[in-house]
Amino acid sequence: MHAVDVAVVGAGPTGLFAAYYAGFRGLSTVVIDALPEPGGQVTAMYPEKMIYDVAGFPAVRGRDLVAQLVEQAAQFDPTYRLGVRAETLVYTDDGLPVLGLDDGSSLRCGSVIITGGLGSFSSRPLPAAEAFGGSGVCYFVPRLEALAGHDVVIVGGGDSAFDWALSLYPLAKSVTLVHRRDRFRAHAATVAKVQALPIELIVNAQVERLLGDGRVTGVAVTPAGQERRTLPADTVVAALGFTANLGPLATWGLVLDKRHIVVDSTTATNLPRVFAAGDISEYPGKVRLIAVGFGEAATAVNNAAVAIDPAAHLFPGHSSDDG
Repeated sequence: MHAVDVAVVGAGPTGLFAAYYAGFRGLSTVVIDALPEPGGQVTAMYPEKMIYDVAGFPAVRGRDLVAQLVEQAAQFDPTYRLGVRAETLVYTDDGLPVLGLDDGSSLRCGSVIITGGLGSFSSRPLPAAEAFGGSGVCYFVPRLEALAGHDVVIVGGGDSAFDWALSLYPLAKSVTLVHRRDRFRAHAATVAKVQALPIELIVNAQVERLLGDGRVTGVAVTPAGQERRTLPADTVVAALGFTANLGPLATWGLVLDKRHIVVDSTTATNLPRVFAAGDISEYPGKVRLIAVGFGEAATAVNNAAVAIDPAAHLFPGHSSDDG
């Protein structure tokens, strides 16, 4: 069994900032995430997307934000356990939480801060892609450059679908967006930007099947009341959203509000020495933004520091005062 002051469960932006702030407070830290890379949803789902509501950045690309958060935390040398899931939570006789990980190891912790975002998530499948079984289908676009010169067909009508359309338009040979309705869930301003470009929007249409031998070469779609059309495609981006659940966290005895963890104004959960911050937490007036998660991470760490050492000050002072 290994020992650590703070175990951060979730390596998204909130978790990475929590790792920095725990280091700033002189606490040893382990960051645990089932995904193989830090960044959480940002890395897995929209690394190339521009983010506009992080304080101090007029605009920042998702992957760049993650890289800078990792660099910020690195000065205090946190340990990362990536590709590993926190499975169980029990307590020692003296009241310390012990996390059991799915690789068989365990961590005795001074405190646990859960920053797991939406919990574990999986993409909603495109039925035609499941029937196809070949390559050329993706649910996220890790690197835009990989699709340069491609005929790209995007399936979906939400923010992700329209964001990918805008991002890929300058690089791809062609971009076509197919949606089963004639109304979109994406922000109206983003829809308007796409509509102003020579990107074909095919609405009230179903993707019947994918064409190709081993790799996609086309997409057969049938708009309502029209004949079937065949669209050229080197890549199909199925931006159909995702489903999320808390996974093993739901068995820990936490008070939940649907799939969120209920916390108080200190970010404390109902379990001793366990805090939650970021999108996974819930309290009256909660706003789910990365910027809000950063503040909650600092609140969680400062209160965890007092839980670990009751003689510690809740507020350690400003970082600008540090030698």
